[in-house]
Amino acid sequence: MGEDFQSDQDFALGVEDFPSERDYKLHCLRHSTSHIMAAAVQQIFPDVKFGIGPPIKNGFYYDMMLPRPLTPDDLEEIQRRMREIVKSGLQFARETWDKPKALEFFGSHDQNFKIELINGIPGETVSTYAIGDFTDLCAGPHVRRTSECKHFKLTSIAGAYWRGSEKNPMLQRIYGTVWPTKDELEEHLHNIEEAKRRDHRKVGRELELFMTHEWAPGAPFWLPKGTVIYHTLQETIRRMLARNGYVEVKAPLLFSENLFKISGHWTHYKENMFIVHEDEHDYALKPMNCPGHMLIFGSKRRSYRELPLRLSEQSVLHRNERAGVLAGLTRVRQFQQDDAHLFMTEDQIGGEVNRLLALVARVYKAFGMNYRFTLSVRGDDMSKYMGDPAVWDEAEKLLAQALEENHLEYTVEKGEANFYGPKIDQMVEDSLKREHQLGTIQLDFQLPRQFGLTYVNEHNAESIPVVIHRAIYGSLERFVGILIEHYAGAFPVWLAPVQAKVLSISEKTADYAREVYERLLAEGLRVELDVRDDKIGAKIRDAQLEKVPYMLITGAKEAESHAVAVRSREKGDEGAVPIDEFVTRIKTEASFDY
Repeated sequence: MGEDFQSDQDFALGVEDFPSERDYKLHCLRHSTSHIMAAAVQQIFPDVKFGIGPPIKNGFYYDMMLPRPLTPDDLEEIQRRMREIVKSGLQFARETWDKPKALEFFGSHDQNFKIELINGIPGETVSTYAIGDFTDLCAGPHVRRTSECKHFKLTSIAGAYWRGSEKNPMLQRIYGTVWPTKDELEEHLHNIEEAKRRDHRKVGRELELFMTHEWAPGAPFWLPKGTVIYHTLQETIRRMLARNGYVEVKAPLLFSENLFKISGHWTHYKENMFIVHEDEHDYALKPMNCPGHMLIFGSKRRSYRELPLRLSEQSVLHRNERAGVLAGLTRVRQFQQDDAHLFMTEDQIGGEVNRLLALVARVYKAFGMNYRFTLSVRGDDMSKYMGDPAVWDEAEKLLAQALEENHLEYTVEKGEANFYGPKIDQMVEDSLKREHQLGTIQLDFQLPRQFGLTYVNEHNAESIPVVIHRAIYGSLERFVGILIEHYAGAFPVWLAPVQAKVLSISEKTADYAREVYERLLAEGLRVELDVRDDKIGAKIRDAQLEKVPYMLITGAKEAESHAVAVRSREKGDEGAVPIDEFVTRIKTEASFDY
């Protein structure tokens, strides 16, 4: 089956349901190739029981129950048979069956997972697609013929519980990728291998940036060099925010359950919180900063003249992620955000969203990252959300209007809003063309009402403020993990934990090397000294492995002329440069602001 039927949205997908015609064609291509793979598997294992096989970002997968575990050799054989199916140019033939016919057909083939799916589909009919002897339960869409799916590769095997529940059987999942052209396939496969080389867990260990320990699952230990990166990112955005009218606050980490009952987190988010029981009362480590900021705003009488009030905070947060999903820095339980909450009048919403969109552009461009926007709106089930649907409609309209006024393209994600309001998410593309959701701009009419917040308006009457929840980096932990892979550990000078390393050629020039080292330290640069009794080639090799931007080699000639032989990470040997000239150069590169 191409998709798990969960809602009416799964039916009759057309090109209008996708951001672009290319996205629609990729969806059809990947969906169709998952069917081709299933047909090939059925040729090898006639008793296979099929689960679901959807298209996903950059590829597809299919879950299935097989008589034995698959091996890499099996993938080769499956691919060989897939190529035969592709070459045959079979047509994807769609039919509509009534449910009794579908239940009889899939029941006669002992496809119990399909039977479960059919029983869960609303209506009296289902659709099927057939290629040759293989028939699958599927809503579509597909390409016309199998010959359109020629540029594919199966990539891995994994385990997956049926419908994601540990109570259900464990199935085998085969992943693959397919692209319209051979060049795109080869580029994607190259990026997969490059991603393995750049894995932030591997690079972070090699460069001694961070570590983890089983006694603190989901809570990274920041080592000295990683702490430099972490603090540099924090301080750089602090300076930018200060210039843009933000004030920083620091709220407690542990709050009574009463706070979260008012905010709605106790109802909508409790399973993701760490609960502490003390003296017949429940407390929780805060999973986000917004409830505390509501208390700060409500701590005194406010005037419209104070608005917008922009409160920022980078305190520690905790979320109770399941152990099975924890992954290095990208999925953790303890983290910090470049978080802020902007309290404003309704008339100020447009201007504040515009300012935020400009800040986002400034930050992501600094890292050479492309990005796009998604507008996440509520779903149909209002029990999952707080407040009046009419207020939601207004909030969604205002965010869409801001995107359109700034001439920004965006896609709409239905059902992806937070329980208290819609949001604009920034999807950022790294150097390997992988997308990550980082920044967010969330418009909230609900929490100020929940907390009874008011301000005195220009008519000396009380009004309720509106709040924007916003982050640009998102989680600092996750952002550092993404940057490690984006740069492959070779950070720009302003962000590099060690900006230069002074290397003595021999013991005779060790004193001059120390003099250069102390000069750079005095200039506020992050510098290390290597005066080991070792060959200069070995010292250079070590510095290269550490991905230091500049190696400064000091020999007798350099000592005599008060120079350094500069070797840069990008350009290699640059020759001798007067020390004063190099200091000016590196200070310029190390001086950075958004």
